[in-house]
Amino acid sequence: MFVDAFIQYLRYEKNYSTHTVVAYKRDLSQLMDYVKSEFQVIQPELIDSDMLRAWMVSLMEEGISARSVNRKLSSVKSFWHYLMKQGCASVNPVQKVLAPKTNKPLPVFLKEDEMENLLKPSNFSENEFVAERDHLIIDLFYSTGMRLSELIGLTDEQTDLEACLLRVTGKRNKQRLIPFGPELKEAISSYKRNRDTQLSAKPSRLLVREDGLPLYPQMVYRMVHRKMSEVATLSKNSPHVLRHTFATTLLNRGAELNAVKELLGHSSLSATEVYTHTTFEELKKVYKQAHPRA
Repeated sequence: MFVDAFIQYLRYEKNYSTHTVVAYKRDLSQLMDYVKSEFQVIQPELIDSDMLRAWMVSLMEEGISARSVNRKLSSVKSFWHYLMKQGCASVNPVQKVLAPKTNKPLPVFLKEDEMENLLKPSNFSENEFVAERDHLIIDLFYSTGMRLSELIGLTDEQTDLEACLLRVTGKRNKQRLIPFGPELKEAISSYKRNRDTQLSAKPSRLLVREDGLPLYPQMVYRMVHRKMSEVATLSKNSPHVLRHTFATTLLNRGAELNAVKELLGHSSLSATEVYTHTTFEELKKVYKQAHPRA
């Protein structure tokens, strides 16, 4: 009952995305199934720190990474914060539980010449509408650093071509403005002209399928994965890699960390700092290649 109430709270009061709500529900269901099976406990307020530690150990023994365990523990922390706030629990067992240490992997990104190669018009040989739209999708990811969900949700009204600004809605319904340059402005204008010529009614989204219906995440992911695989040999090929590429390119060219944070829509600077490690690795590589005593 408490878990269901918490999920409703996240969905309707906190306005969390459907994806996030599903993840929280899955994590808490896994915990409740475990303590019921191992300790015959069915009420959350009876769970103690030893039970939580045992659950975390069982997850890692199943091969789940420390990073994923930490994410699940974050769900549990939020749940107990809710229980304490509602007066449903008097003790917070999560406070006595240490999160497992993780080695954060450096973000995967494309080099500038690889991005230029990816954006060559000759790489987009589908019919005219699809080719122009797909090229624009990749250009938007690279030029703005927006998330996949933000791109799919873009409307014409959020696209100010006069001021060269995009107003995107990010996590937890937070809005931010992202500037863009003249090349992207021309690409958006051209796409909109062709789109409106092809469709009989105005679509609800900026980027749509040939029948005017909105794009969906898997469709965009597959297209980006296919196009990236043709020009690079990365361990990952996804829209998020283009977001990493956007941030890394800015920092490599001297952008301030705080400015990149705002453009990405990160809530804290620590989330953006991971890109400084990537740029430092690039600096070390340049040093080793160029300095005679490296």
